[in-house]
Amino acid sequence: MTSTFQYPVFFWLLFLLPILIVLFFLALYHKQKTLRKIGDPELVSQLTAGYSSKKYLLKCLLAFAAWGLIVVALANWRKPVGEEKITRNGIDLMIALDVSKSMLAEDISPNRLERAKQLIGKIIDKAGSNRVGLVTFAGKAYLQMPLSGDMAAAKMYLSASNTNTVPTQGTVIADALRMCNAAFNPNEKKYKAVLLISDGEDHDESATAVAEQMAANGVVIHCIGIGSPQGVNLPEEGGGYQKDTDGNTIVSKLNAAALSEIARSTNGQYLTFQQTDEAVKLITGAISTMDQRSVNDEGMMNFTQYFLWFLGAALLFLLLEFFISENKKHNKLQMPLQFILLIGLLLCTNATKAQEDKKLIQKGNDQYRKGNYSEALTEYKDALKKNAANAIAQYNSGNAAYKLNRSDEAISAYDEALKNLKNPKDLANAAYNKAVVLQNKKDLKGCIEAYKLALKTDPSHEDARQNLQQALIQQKKEQKQEEQQKESDKQKKEPKKPEPRLSKQDAENKLKALMQREKELQEKLHKMGRNNIDKPEKDW
Repeated sequence: MTSTFQYPVFFWLLFLLPILIVLFFLALYHKQKTLRKIGDPELVSQLTAGYSSKKYLLKCLLAFAAWGLIVVALANWRKPVGEEKITRNGIDLMIALDVSKSMLAEDISPNRLERAKQLIGKIIDKAGSNRVGLVTFAGKAYLQMPLSGDMAAAKMYLSASNTNTVPTQGTVIADALRMCNAAFNPNEKKYKAVLLISDGEDHDESATAVAEQMAANGVVIHCIGIGSPQGVNLPEEGGGYQKDTDGNTIVSKLNAAALSEIARSTNGQYLTFQQTDEAVKLITGAISTMDQRSVNDEGMMNFTQYFLWFLGAALLFLLLEFFISENKKHNKLQMPLQFILLIGLLLCTNATKAQEDKKLIQKGNDQYRKGNYSEALTEYKDALKKNAANAIAQYNSGNAAYKLNRSDEAISAYDEALKNLKNPKDLANAAYNKAVVLQNKKDLKGCIEAYKLALKTDPSHEDARQNLQQALIQQKKEQKQEEQQKESDKQKKEPKKPEPRLSKQDAENKLKALMQREKELQEKLHKMGRNNIDKPEKDW
């Protein structure tokens, strides 16, 4: 495996070497100029008899070499150890799940939605190195989870998906496909797939056109139709079956033709759900035949680091430069043996301490790969006890805490890592991981700031760019809903305008008018009574 420099930006400091060389020649020029001012060669020879120009040159060369070694130490030359480098081969898979009311039909026991969730859960278990995202849809589509390699989080979001996740009813497959497409990296023309699970009922006609556009961008859509072609009645929550506005019992049927057309337009596969294991086998088999990209995960890599050797050599050169005399009479180094031993002891002690926390991190990484996240977290914390400023231990602690669903602890660990990490890519990864945790906690404001930090540190971080766009879209939707709710509450709280009050004079006039009408009505009834005195009354 290839060795690399962790902080190559420090090599810019080597440009100071020419300045040091210029200063060296200026010092020589100054000495020569001073000697010329004296004038008398015999006197100059007597004054400089004890001076050694060779020793002066040696001192300068040692100083230059020490500076170069310090720069190399800062750049931190390192090499991956053994099989610690993790290379993942996989694709990006977005899962679009229909959560409309029709998915509660019980033609597939216990109902269509529950069996679909069981199917997705098994596909997630077999995702391997693929990244997975989740979109739920009915009358609207919502991004539940952006693309991530965290399968535990994916299953958590899946379990929370139900018909109440999307309040608006319908089956907007086109919107769901658009949202899945937006989650992918637009710069890639392959490695992208969508798994659409729906009964296809009442779907919008534009879904096929959207699928064809996605196919042009390298997206393959696999569809699973869940339900029966003959259809069944939809159960009502309080018992009985749902009816339409005309009072007819609603029958929900599988629209296999629409789903099959969507899959065909992207060279994907369509299958009607019959049995979970069979469907999982067919879908995972189709995904495994796709082109897969290699991704190197450096978050859990172990390295042998050589900066201490360069730093030690630089210190040794500086000590030699300090104790070498420019006087010809002093041919031996003026350095007490005790001082040399003390310096060596200090270097050995510091090197030993520096290696202790790295060994603990390596142990933690071993536990992490085995899925023992609690044990891994313990090892990382022990490493931090040895060196509280170890950024790798802090970063890995955040990863392990997140796997254990300790979101607050993970965020705190990432914050500490962000304070100590120096490499831009490492900083961007820590900010990105923090953003994912915050987004899973529904903290849109916090995750947006963290995604922005990741992009500011590493503008090439495409995952952060894509997730930031989705988070901003979701934030706008929530702000709009909040404004609508505030307006609705405001209207409810506004008091009704009071009826205009009558003046005393108006009230008296209206009363007189009513009394006059009453008098006229009584007289009319009296006359009618006299005219009909002989007519008998009705008996119903």
